[in-house]
Amino acid sequence: MLWSDPENKPPKELRDMQAMMRRAGFVLALAMVLAMFVLGVH
Repeated sequence: MLWSDPENKPPKELRDMQAMMRRAGFVLALAMVLAMFVLGVH
């Protein structure tokens, strides 16, 4: 009963945005590490 009600779920747009932000943050962190590695090598 606690979290099974559909109205307790965030809207689809919000969940999509959160997933997109998480993916963008992951890609950004990966790019940062890659840039640091490249700068360190050269």
